[in-house]
Amino acid sequence: MDQTGPLPPPMPEESSPRRSPQNIPYQDLPHMVNAEGQYLFCRYWKPAGAPRALVFVAHGAGEHCGRYDDFAQMLTGLNLLVFAHDHVGHGQSEGDRMVVSDFHVYIRDSLQHIELMKQHHPGLPVFLLGHSMGGAISILTACERPSEFSALVLISPLVVASPEAATPIKVFAAKVLNLVLPNLTLGAIDPNVVSRNKKEVESYTLDPLVHHGGMKVSFVIQLMNAIAKIERSLPKLTLPILVLHGSSDKLCDIKGSYLLMDTVSSQDKTLKVYDEAYHALHKELPEVSTAVFTEILTWIGQKVSAAGEARHT
Repeated sequence: MDQTGPLPPPMPEESSPRRSPQNIPYQDLPHMVNAEGQYLFCRYWKPAGAPRALVFVAHGAGEHCGRYDDFAQMLTGLNLLVFAHDHVGHGQSEGDRMVVSDFHVYIRDSLQHIELMKQHHPGLPVFLLGHSMGGAISILTACERPSEFSALVLISPLVVASPEAATPIKVFAAKVLNLVLPNLTLGAIDPNVVSRNKKEVESYTLDPLVHHGGMKVSFVIQLMNAIAKIERSLPKLTLPILVLHGSSDKLCDIKGSYLLMDTVSSQDKTLKVYDEAYHALHKELPEVSTAVFTEILTWIGQKVSAAGEARHT
């Protein structure tokens, strides 16, 4: 029998492993696969000792979870295990850039990741921390499984549409455009309104994992859908909430944080306003960022201790 014939072709996985948008094989990256089979890049910041709680971080529109590294490192100092992923269409995850078929995909993927971590660390309290669009994701995630989370921390959350973007005429135009030209690109995020810290603005501008292009009409419609859902969902929230917002935020209107404080059913709720600060409080002028980190670390530290005591009684 002739043994010199051609070998069968290798399995497709072997010849072409799934690669990130940056062309790195996912087998070399921490990742998970969502319900639609899309590969999502994940990050984990583990404490030196046994973790006392889990903290899930939801990043904002156009950015990625690596931008929370310094913050996550601080949280590990409280013996918290911090984890995050790049949302679909962001950073090192698959998907067209800043496109999502339905905003709920972000919530579904977040719950899947949280579930995975709970299986590895059963019995630990779970905290949600979200910035900007990640704030909207965190709110809706908490509303979907209200009894599963110990507390919610929101930095400049997206709760209402910015006045410039949401006049009735513009909303109507966006809905019409979504039917005809869903891929039409609108304006990009201006890096100069992200922070007053010039170093941070430069870092954001030069970050290759940040999406610097415009937002598509279809994406804006999904954000508007999320805002409508949040407004209906806020009264359901009863867990402890810490909200931090800059008074000069031009990306997520501070009115949303006031509305949230007025509407949620939580008994334990705190709003801290940072005078003249811009959108990314954790990337603001050093005195603001330091105050924000201290506020969050102190607040989460108290909640973790209280949750620990409750578990042991």
